[in-house]
Amino acid sequence: MAVFDDGIAATELPTHGIVETDVLIVGSGPAGSSMALALATYGVPNIMITKYRWTANTPRAHITNQRAMEMFRDLGIEEEVNADATPHHMIGDTVFCESIAGEEYGRILTWGTSPARHADYEAASPTLNCDIPQTYLEPILLRNATMRGTQTRFSTEYLDHVQDADGVTTTVLDRITGQQYRIRSKYLIAGDGARTKVGVDAGLEWEGRMDIAGSMNITFKADLEALVGHRPSVLYWVVNEGGNVGGIGAGLVRMVRPWDEWLIVWGYDITQPPPRLDDAAALEIIYELLGTRDIEVEIQGYSLWGVNEMWGTKLSNGRVFGIGDAIHRHPPSNGLGSNTSVQDSYNLAWKLAAVLGGYAGPALLDTFTAERAPVAKQIVQRANKSSREFGGFFEVMSGIDERKRNTPAGAAKRQALAEAMELKNYEFNAHGVELGQFYTSSAVISDGSPKPSTPGRDPELYYTPSTAPGAPLPHAWVGDEHRKVSTLDLAPSTRFTLFTGIAGEAWAPAAEAAAARLGVPLGAVVIGPGREVTDLYFDWERLRGIPEDGAILVRPDKIVAWRATSLAEDPEAAVADALRQVLSLA
Repeated sequence: MAVFDDGIAATELPTHGIVETDVLIVGSGPAGSSMALALATYGVPNIMITKYRWTANTPRAHITNQRAMEMFRDLGIEEEVNADATPHHMIGDTVFCESIAGEEYGRILTWGTSPARHADYEAASPTLNCDIPQTYLEPILLRNATMRGTQTRFSTEYLDHVQDADGVTTTVLDRITGQQYRIRSKYLIAGDGARTKVGVDAGLEWEGRMDIAGSMNITFKADLEALVGHRPSVLYWVVNEGGNVGGIGAGLVRMVRPWDEWLIVWGYDITQPPPRLDDAAALEIIYELLGTRDIEVEIQGYSLWGVNEMWGTKLSNGRVFGIGDAIHRHPPSNGLGSNTSVQDSYNLAWKLAAVLGGYAGPALLDTFTAERAPVAKQIVQRANKSSREFGGFFEVMSGIDERKRNTPAGAAKRQALAEAMELKNYEFNAHGVELGQFYTSSAVISDGSPKPSTPGRDPELYYTPSTAPGAPLPHAWVGDEHRKVSTLDLAPSTRFTLFTGIAGEAWAPAAEAAAARLGVPLGAVVIGPGREVTDLYFDWERLRGIPEDGAILVRPDKIVAWRATSLAEDPEAAVADALRQVLSLA
């Protein structure tokens, strides 16, 4: 008799019948695994299923921005992610060239690695961006989720579901045994990707188009350190006017692991029959982009995929919610895919925990669409705009040798190339897009403040920290003579957090009393000399945006939910009223 790791004998497993849980997650990609990890951390029973036998088998997503890293930091896996990632300082020299071994046209320092932008990234967050391929990230997320309580089931395929007033009954197929069984959950999560069956069955809604362009991936191993080690990056763009570099006008050689694992992205005309690939054809493409045949190459695989431009407008229906690629589908430009997927889960998981825990009303879950649908639309449009901006870049590359000549035409070509490279900042250094989400919903109590921006600075390129309700809690280093922590570290996703200063310290016991009365997890933080933490660099005083006797209420997902500009006459009642509104208890 076989016994599984959880101690259940094979003969005790149900061959038919119903398995019960609070949340069923379909899909184990970055979205699904992040959701499982968060729910397990919050103590919410959940099952995650995937029809595949293991996690991602190709690198896929890789750039991991600061917002995603902040979630990983909060959930205790930041060090694991960094240990498997290519660090910030090694990912920046995005190169444009005729081939990897050939002439270079120029570089742009990307992902905040230039001296002009690095300070913005350092000031914005306690953790930096990095590059970790999906093949490395997914196992970290999945392993930690499962260790914390998620029941993970591989080779288990979603078939259909039926909702009723109390829950969702999902039929699944064990692809090993061929047996079907049902899972009864209170909520169902569609994390099953761009071709989501769960989302379609649930009646979620989208705008845009699928398969607007075609691409192929070729993964291979080759030691390219001699060609790229002096210009470390994750992206090497090959543009060769006289060569064959794909239907999009360029070929991308992407670093997977420095400097011997690589991925080529090669475009093709989707209106024509798809290209037929075999090892010989793939090898020719690799040699074309490398610009040399003097390197030993080991092909690992190749695949075709479609470029999409579609975003969700209705992200939930009843007890079913869509996350990740199920609700936003776009090209890899800007590196927003898995990052936005992680943030979807961070937004929804605490809300599910609050409703299931009995300290929030079901209407809180309606704010998921209100808050995340605008983000889905923004990132899909931004990624596709970045992709289209390459059209102008390719025009500049026509007759690129002209730039070498001491002629008016040569000068014009050099200037045009510089301007084209500058435009790519909107793809590779769009810090405001990465960090600047701003929520408007019933789970945020607006004080009339608009979305934060800095006069004279492009809001897509530059992030403006703010404590305006709807904005993410700003990062500032606080602590004492023994330790230094981020304000984000003091606002874990397991609770609400109220920040105030010495002049407003009466808020702290009042807030804790109000939360206790409502059964809401909440901690209060007083920042100032002689208190648990002080404003080490006086940054918090500059960032908090309100007087010292005011208060800032932060949601579990580190979004400012409400703030007061002065100490209320009855602070307990003020906090209680705010919590009731944010949690749909009013």
